[in-house]
Amino acid sequence: MGLPIEIEIWRGEIAELEVDAIVVPANESLFMTTPAAAALKRRAGDEVESAAVAQGPVAPGGVVVTGGGRLVTPYIIHAVGIGHELRPDEGRLREAIRGALAAAEHLSLRRIAIAPIGTERGVFAPEDGARLLIGEIITHAERRTGSPESVVIAVTRQDDLAAVAAALESARAASIASLRPEGQ
Repeated sequence: MGLPIEIEIWRGEIAELEVDAIVVPANESLFMTTPAAAALKRRAGDEVESAAVAQGPVAPGGVVVTGGGRLVTPYIIHAVGIGHELRPDEGRLREAIRGALAAAEHLSLRRIAIAPIGTERGVFAPEDGARLLIGEIITHAERRTGSPESVVIAVTRQDDLAAVAAALESARAASIASLRPEGQ
């Protein structure tokens, strides 16, 4: 037995993935200016940003769900992990990740893709962002009804790839270690 949820890492533009929802980092005003969100907006269309902005502003830790625009993906979940003040706050980042996963669960989505959240403006180091993201995904899977069933963490930068791979390996090792009988 391994992790309670399937987690994959994919290097490339998140908008290319065919999943039930894409989770991107967002700012409080919900304009799609983070690199992952801007790339997504180019493919999905301006109407996605307009739909998000119409629901804002949103405080750090909050999420907004919009349609997928011109994407195959039907939903985009905009997660506000950091505020305009660019202060690292693990509680807010965890809340945003939890909110995104809860939105996916509420919509009964099976497979989602998530871009790293909190690292987009250097507020969190890639290692810290990856550790928090994977930890919250696993915690959600352990507590919930099975939605989502799998998560693809989509990265474009080498430092995010290395950080996510290391955090995922650490989580898998911890899961295996927890299954060993005491004394072994």
